[in-house]
Amino acid sequence: MRRWLAIAAFLLACGFLIMGALALRPFGKPARAEMDEYFNRFSQLEVAANNAVTAIVFDYRGYDTLGEATVLFVAVTGVALILRRLGK
Repeated sequence: MRRWLAIAAFLLACGFLIMGALALRPFGKPARAEMDEYFNRFSQLEVAANNAVTAIVFDYRGYDTLGEATVLFVAVTGVALILRRLGK
């Protein structure tokens, strides 16, 4: 009985994953492209960056990038401290 319940749960989970994957849009086909046009048109004027990716990462999403860098720094520092203690 337990085995059949596990198989049913597995098949149900697989069904949900497949339905979710089929509901996704094709890669590179966003639902709306207004922001894409805005960034392509105004990134050089507003940020003075020749590359739109650079403008988005370092200006429009600057605080987000700073947060990601902080999390990465804290994670690396934590791993270094743990490995240092294991070596003693």
